[in-house]
Amino acid sequence: MLLLVRLIVVSNRVAVPGHGGQSQAGGLAVAIRPVLRRHPGIWFGWSGQVAAAPDVKVHTIQHGHQTYVLIDLGQEDYHEYYNGYANKVLWPILHYRLDLAEFSRRDLGGYMRVNQRFAAELKKLLQPEDIVWVHDYHLMPLAKELRNSGHRNRIGFFHHIPFPPPEFVTALPNHEHLIPAMSHYDLIGFQTEIDATNFARYLRKECGMPSRDPYTFQTADRTIKIGIFPVGVETMQLSRLARRAVHSPFVRNVVESLAGRVMVIGVDRLDYSKGIPLRMEAFGRFLSTHPEWRGKVTYLQITPKSRSEIQEYADMQRQIDETAGHVNGTYGEASWTPIRYVNRAHSRSALAGLYRSAKAALVTPLRDGMNLVAKEYVAAQEAEDPGSSFYRDLQALPWSARRRFSSIHTILNRLGLRLAMRCQCRWRSAAVATTRCSEC
Repeated sequence: MLLLVRLIVVSNRVAVPGHGGQSQAGGLAVAIRPVLRRHPGIWFGWSGQVAAAPDVKVHTIQHGHQTYVLIDLGQEDYHEYYNGYANKVLWPILHYRLDLAEFSRRDLGGYMRVNQRFAAELKKLLQPEDIVWVHDYHLMPLAKELRNSGHRNRIGFFHHIPFPPPEFVTALPNHEHLIPAMSHYDLIGFQTEIDATNFARYLRKECGMPSRDPYTFQTADRTIKIGIFPVGVETMQLSRLARRAVHSPFVRNVVESLAGRVMVIGVDRLDYSKGIPLRMEAFGRFLSTHPEWRGKVTYLQITPKSRSEIQEYADMQRQIDETAGHVNGTYGEASWTPIRYVNRAHSRSALAGLYRSAKAALVTPLRDGMNLVAKEYVAAQEAEDPGSSFYRDLQALPWSARRRFSSIHTILNRLGLRLAMRCQCRWRSAAVATTRCSEC
């Protein structure tokens, strides 16, 4: 008898195709959609809707062979689980920013309550042979809640963002309950070796959990495996998309508006982990130090707003606005704006066309899991006329403006010196790693 196994994907947000008017370009959708095309099942998560308590609903959407189950959040849940514990405690601490964490027991209660509600709704859907794949820091304790309900399914967890050393994690209030709850997963995946090693160190140091090897741990009722799975991009699909999109009216209008100037691009969600103000300051320093480039290069920074109701993000928005305004006011001319700063989200197709049209990309996070922008930029390039990607995880010198502006100068100066073979080499490696090979 043929046994059919369903894949149940669980995440905080769900990217329903066509829902909202355009194809989502976020990292979660990029990671999950190719898997669901090969293994149709159920994608479960928050609908993005906040409703009054009596009107909280569960919605089911069928799209081809794929089912999407969306759950609304109540006002209290939204403020405590999402705006509160997830984004004011877990996000900053897991990005090494202890100084930005704001803990309250009420928010922790909301976080646990929403995980319990997710588990209760999943209980109605799960069959014994289903494989459950849970995503990211919003849902760390979900496997424990499912186990408490009697589920013995295979459950995996993928952590998209950094996982800091135990010395940082132990600053998290209630860490001694929250992190060990992850031991109810069978497989826990991370983006980088550093993150996986940090998590393994926590299990050994704080939990005293026995291990068979560096990434295999044993509890009373299960073997836990830790894996390193850097998210890649679909290079062939993205290359075809960029080839078409570069001729779209939108991209052609952008290119024509440059009047022959070189375009440098940055694409980041609004977040303090991305280092956007420092990047803009470095671009200003670059223009100050290398006046021969004034009027010849335009830096396009696309930064969709996020979490605007959180004060730190509103302050950051104001800081970036002021930084861009200062650079433009200092170096701009009537016929040239050095920095074009755009707060609107763009479709994946539009971004692919802009990547292909840009001669360089700046990806300079202060701390990140695995930034897909660098990979997407490389995959979108034309082999005969490639751009340059400048990816730096500035963990050693996170505030070094000099390092940034000198790197901008380097990549612009070498634009006419690259070989197409280098781009081909990068393009082939884009699906597996952001770092460039020794020939690039």
